[in-house]
Amino acid sequence: MSGHSKWNNIQGRKNAQDAKRGKIFQKISREIYMAAKAGGPDPSTNPALRLMVDKAKSANMPNDNVDRAIKKATSAGEGEHYDEITYEGYGPGGVAILVHTLTDNRNRTATNVRVAFTRNGGSLGETGTVNYMFDRKGYIAIEREGLTVDEDTMFEDVLEAGAEDMEILPEVFEIYTAPEDFESVRDQLEVDGFTLAQAELTMVPQTTVQLEADQQEKLDRLVEKLEDDDDVSEVYTSAE
Repeated sequence: MSGHSKWNNIQGRKNAQDAKRGKIFQKISREIYMAAKAGGPDPSTNPALRLMVDKAKSANMPNDNVDRAIKKATSAGEGEHYDEITYEGYGPGGVAILVHTLTDNRNRTATNVRVAFTRNGGSLGETGTVNYMFDRKGYIAIEREGLTVDEDTMFEDVLEAGAEDMEILPEVFEIYTAPEDFESVRDQLEVDGFTLAQAELTMVPQTTVQLEADQQEKLDRLVEKLEDDDDVSEVYTSAE
């Protein structure tokens, strides 16, 4: 995973996301609704729902919002329907971009994503254009402040829990797992007494692209425009 720090990306966009908290809650509520609709209202028996509930906690989403979304999904009637669609393309400097969406209007979402790309130095591609450049991984971040464990011991604990790899940053341990091992590794680390700052399934680029300052600014604008869209759930890039 050398060259790619998801934690830095998370922290780098945190302030911007704080300013859009209401919109983020709306998006997470939609994801919780879909997970509960498909697998039931109990996070202990519905792994997809537990992931979304954990995501809500990471975003400091009130429990009432979570409960409302679950109740809405399990109430009588057909309710709402959303399609999961992934868009692929390139950004400034040849950076690969994946855009995961959850939408009730395919035409609206396709138009909005295309406009965001074309107006911000990117180009939207066909399905399969860049998806092969990313790997599905479990991602767990543990902040180092207050930890008494040293790096070598931490690495041993992480591997014993079933993880594939660990990156060491000054402020955090970044842990990567195979998708199918994510839940067991997450649960074991919690049993071991670690507090998880982030835990999610994500897309990790196989190789990264280093951008010039002006290219990075253009990419940041493109990602911001995409994330501003109500239908966009996640944006992944291959930028360092």
